[in-house]
Amino acid sequence: MLVSAKEMLTKAKAGHYAVGQFNINNLEWTKSILLTAQELNSPVILGVSEGAGKYMTGYKTVVGMVNGMLEELNITVPVALHLDHGSYEGCLKCIEAGFSSIMFDGSHYPIEENVAKTKELVAICNEKGMSLEAEVGSIGGEEDGVVGMGEVADPNECKAIADLGVTMLAAGIGNIHGKYPENWKGLSFETLDAIQQLTGDMPLVLHGGTGIPADMIKKAISLGVAKINVNTECQLAFADATRKYIEAGKDLEGKGFDPRKLLAPGAEAIKATVKEKMELFGSVGKA
Repeated sequence: MLVSAKEMLTKAKAGHYAVGQFNINNLEWTKSILLTAQELNSPVILGVSEGAGKYMTGYKTVVGMVNGMLEELNITVPVALHLDHGSYEGCLKCIEAGFSSIMFDGSHYPIEENVAKTKELVAICNEKGMSLEAEVGSIGGEEDGVVGMGEVADPNECKAIADLGVTMLAAGIGNIHGKYPENWKGLSFETLDAIQQLTGDMPLVLHGGTGIPADMIKKAISLGVAKINVNTECQLAFADATRKYIEAGKDLEGKGFDPRKLLAPGAEAIKATVKEKMELFGSVGKA
């Protein structure tokens, strides 16, 4: 059964570890992430971008697939199904479809409009027992058409959004989606510390978890980050393993054309990536 992310993130912040959000794009990705979470006894958040939701034919299909897997795979660890970087309209659709958590990305709106729209969604989520993530200061890079310049969030604006009663807050601190460039300046821990000072016990979210050095990850967790998003690293691992399998010209049992065989190396690569991240984030054994 899907759960809100509230309890798992509250426990994570109090326990000084982070829960991983791993974005899903198809059945293989979802299965790999769930099996790894179960094996490691770790809570997990399945992220779905609007683009990925459309690719998988719609949010109701995603909900049906995930709920089916929870039952068929006997998954007992806490699992939240979460809309990633959702528009206001996308959030409403995911609420209707049966997601247990949503992110409203109002960072591109003026702060007054971000506050107004977030406030409306807080009321709906509270009524339905769902968790809600909000964002202040856009995350750099591009993910499924959502583009951010990597702005550093204003701590006072973060407090204004946090005070609305959101479950968790994503604040731009120099992090970006995709691969980090060689001239990346790193995370602004001064900003993160100032945000935590003003938002108290609220779990903070670090987007763009791919490529951030382990010491920075651990320092971010020590400053209140309780949820870390990983997508690009899984994409790269999946693509690389699948490519190597094809280039090797392997033909297992005479069925090299079988998609189940073809996608298996990529699925195993995702398992390895998720395991590595859960160990780094400290969520192993915390379900």
